[in-house]
Amino acid sequence: MSIYRARVKEFEDALKEDEIQLKYLHELCFNGIPDGYSFRSLCWKILLGYLGHKRLTWEETLSRKRSLYRQFIEDLVIPPGIAATNGENGCLNDHPLSEGPESAWNTFFNDNEFLLQIDKDVRRLCPDISFFQQPTEFPCDIVANSKGERRLHQRVVPSILSSANVERKGLGVTKINLITKRSFESYSAMEEGQEAHWEIVQRILFLYAKLNPGQGYVQGMNEIVGPIYYVMASDPDIETRKHAEADSFFCFTALMSEIRDFFIKTLDDTEGGIKFVMTKLSNMVKQKDPEVFERLRHQELHPQYYSFRWLTLLLSQEFPLPDVVRIWDSVFSDEHRFDFLIRICCAMILIQRDLILENDFASNVKLLQNYPPIDINIVLSHAVSLK
Repeated sequence: MSIYRARVKEFEDALKEDEIQLKYLHELCFNGIPDGYSFRSLCWKILLGYLGHKRLTWEETLSRKRSLYRQFIEDLVIPPGIAATNGENGCLNDHPLSEGPESAWNTFFNDNEFLLQIDKDVRRLCPDISFFQQPTEFPCDIVANSKGERRLHQRVVPSILSSANVERKGLGVTKINLITKRSFESYSAMEEGQEAHWEIVQRILFLYAKLNPGQGYVQGMNEIVGPIYYVMASDPDIETRKHAEADSFFCFTALMSEIRDFFIKTLDDTEGGIKFVMTKLSNMVKQKDPEVFERLRHQELHPQYYSFRWLTLLLSQEFPLPDVVRIWDSVFSDEHRFDFLIRICCAMILIQRDLILENDFASNVKLLQNYPPIDINIVLSHAVSLK
């Protein structure tokens, strides 16, 4: 406990400075942020660039960004007919059957196409814990009437969808079933006046897709925003929890600006693309353990069969949520950011070297696509040793 208290004191001292010493904060966070305090939500906001290093700017930044997010909901979530009744221009004469490019109703129905995929994905977010199915303390109050127009799920599906009926096929370049997790829980929408946490994540993803039409929504983004929102909405400080939705949106947007190339197929072969990153991982394995590299190469067990998901989703599907949060402490605070992610992935492979050398192709595919339970500190320590 004395070591834990010393760590807490280090964070308290670092975060109360008028100007945060970013290099020192990165070093502290790299070794893990203490649970039970508001350190992680604040540190992630700083590490992801949502907040600057000067404390005096925080209040103004948060106020401005939270107000902007509220405007996004009013402008982009509420259907055209509702906006018209609220006195906004341009909607009263727009017919729901109009197919014109400037028709708000046409946009509304087109939005529902990708909203359907978002709805399916967020309803099966982290099925091993109940958090995302629980009601938030702070449901959206922007359109507080009996119709609940801000609640996006009502556009596309019935109020209950059993996640047992949905099986993820993974992302991208391989048809191999990359994940077999299922949950027999039903992700139910809350009664009017309440919202489940997954409903809030749905709204964040919808707004992100609307504001980034060149990219839109890509399956798997729900796994990126989920841990961010979990950290913000689980913070001990009530004011932080109250604004978890807006803060998560901007932190998610900042993170996506760094990894968005992973989600754009036409950029796969560029320096920031996923194929380039997978090649870096493969080369690291070759350098650190040639025998393991040759075994995987001989079996034609290509990196895309397992590391595509590892890298694209920042390992959010390979470990329990608390471990993912711990991993992201280090990933976000690494000066070269995703170089350390590659080292973690390399460590995951090398830790299993004995099994990899012994197994046949099918067993190794199963091993790497369904990584066995392990103390995450062992993985991180091994990753650090690879530097």
